[in-house]
Amino acid sequence: MTEELELETYLHVTLNKFVIYIFDKKQFINLYKEEYKFENTTQNLQINFLSEFLEQNIFKIEKITGKFIKNIFLVLESNKIQNLYLGIKKKNYNNVINQKYIENTLTEAKDLFKENYHDQNIMHILVNNYLINGYNYSSFVENLSSDNISLEIQFIFIPSNLVLKLEKTLEKFQIKIIKYIDGNYMKDFFGQTDLKFETM
Repeated sequence: MTEELELETYLHVTLNKFVIYIFDKKQFINLYKEEYKFENTTQNLQINFLSEFLEQNIFKIEKITGKFIKNIFLVLESNKIQNLYLGIKKKNYNNVINQKYIENTLTEAKDLFKENYHDQNIMHILVNNYLINGYNYSSFVENLSSDNISLEIQFIFIPSNLVLKLEKTLEKFQIKIIKYIDGNYMKDFFGQTDLKFETM
């Protein structure tokens, strides 16, 4: 009896390159990788080329894995990706700051973003700094006591019309984008490393 493969499909889209990966999470290896480079004199993603690229690769992948691709992670590098930095100071009536309190605060910040930027889609929400009792923390520390908290939040987002174009392109192959990932943020997160892009 063969073990069930734990596969994830990644599509990496830049202004002059498309790459598709099938990654086996159990074995930590690529089962399939195809790359297509092209010249792009515009600053726009070439969605028409993307459709052709997918057509050439989706069926090959499904034949190799014996499974239909239903979901995909989209790694995007584009000048359409934007950043917004937001500072929030909030009174804490429970005195103890726990993960649930932070999650609720981030949900409020997310709602505030959506209310003001309804034509944008959030890719990532990052907390760059926690200010608690006059001390800065780069990561969350559980169960600190404080009357208030300040968070420095970063939203990474893309226009909804771009999301719609990408989703329509993948819908032709009955594939749903389950997560958008900013490729430049991902590279910055891992810094100088020998890891291959797909392993990141």
